[in-house]
Amino acid sequence: MALLMEHQFRQLPADRQVETRPFLEAVSYLPLLFDCLGSTIFAPIKADMSGNITKIKAVFDTNPPRFKTLRQMLEAEKEMHGAQWPKVGATLALMWLKRFHGTNPESPSSLSTRVLRFIEVFLQSLADGEKDDSNPNLIRVNVTKAYEIAMKRYHGWFVQQLFKAAVFAAPYKSDFLEALSKGRNVKQEECMEKIRKFLTNFSPTVDVIYEMYNKMNADLDYTV
Repeated sequence: MALLMEHQFRQLPADRQVETRPFLEAVSYLPLLFDCLGSTIFAPIKADMSGNITKIKAVFDTNPPRFKTLRQMLEAEKEMHGAQWPKVGATLALMWLKRFHGTNPESPSSLSTRVLRFIEVFLQSLADGEKDDSNPNLIRVNVTKAYEIAMKRYHGWFVQQLFKAAVFAAPYKSDFLEALSKGRNVKQEECMEKIRKFLTNFSPTVDVIYEMYNKMNADLDYTV
């Protein structure tokens, strides 16, 4: 649980703007969550997420005052790139960051991700106690729910089969929570309470990013 609690997202201010620097600082640790899932099947997702975070940071570092918030970054890139936007720069990288597990049509070597929403729904499902009553120590129910809500409609048959393989490779809940706690012996209910606390700021941040893309007509709707 230390992985989440040591890198909390900031509470949104009254204007609901996501500041870029603290967002990047917090989100940069989320790829490690896929190590906790314990399978090499999740390694490409981790690598893709890390790559997109690096791309956003590279843009931010060119002019931190101009790109103080994520919205300011998107608006600036829209002005800079004209007709090419939103298929460029940090705008595209952030869009891939909120998508999940499929080939990016703009870049064949990249995986597109709705990974932020996937993580949110997965953790919320765990915190809500949703489980397979016949196998309560498995997390397949939670992972599957996250997939179906966050990205299934963007995937064709082949990618959906890849995901099924990933689900069966998922660890036991107890092993996942232990990994999330960095090997510490923490009671399950204490873990769930810390997940809920993490989601208090993380979920609204994800919601704001989705709202921002919708309002700016910046989302690209691909099926892979």
